[in-house]
Amino acid sequence: MPKILLVEDNEMNRDMLSRRLKRKGFDVAIAKDGGEGVDMAHSEHPDLILMDMSLPVKDGWTATKEIKGAEDTQNVPVIALTAHAMSGDREQALGAGCDDYDTKPIELPRLLSKIESLLAR
Repeated sequence: MPKILLVEDNEMNRDMLSRRLKRKGFDVAIAKDGGEGVDMAHSEHPDLILMDMSLPVKDGWTATKEIKGAEDTQNVPVIALTAHAMSGDREQALGAGCDDYDTKPIELPRLLSKIESLLAR
């Protein structure tokens, strides 16, 4: 069962998305801010990371750069999750090292398709 690290500070988003992912058969670890996300990327060894971009402590761009810059986590796929669906946001997320990008509110079938595609690599 693939392990997903969900880095999300909003409790409602975190609870809803983690429950839906668990129902789809994923093991889900949860971090509530970017700093905790970086730490858990190293300790939990996730198969994939869902990274909110607007986070306390360390934003998602900074956290992703740190994860992608570390030898033990550089190959873990990261999907940026953001409510900021403005032009340039996708490029900024990909520039920070994210492997894909999805907008909020989350459309589960679309997100699952992206997750499955990255896990199949």
